[in-house]
Amino acid sequence: MIMTVTTDTDALEVWIDHDLCTGDGICAQYAPDVFELDIDGVAYVKNGPDAELLTGAEARVPVPSDLVLAVIDSAKECPGECIHVRRAGDKVLVAGPNAEDA
Repeated sequence: MIMTVTTDTDALEVWIDHDLCTGDGICAQYAPDVFELDIDGVAYVKNGPDAELLTGAEARVPVPSDLVLAVIDSAKECPGECIHVRRAGDKVLVAGPNAEDA
């Protein structure tokens, strides 16, 4: 059995720039426990499968360790380039617009 240990410096957080969201829903397909389209056609983040959508402009949620790749893929595939993923510890963007590896 392989165990993955995540430290605070490895923890990721994600948010959406709602002004850029095109409402394609790719993010919700990749990671439905983190992203959901609302009635306004814009994607929002949420902190779990049954959690309420966080609609504030600065709303950020931690990325569950089992969804890291799905969330990063969401950011890379997003046609609106509106999903931002960064390390919580040092605030370095790892996916999305202006990310170091983009």
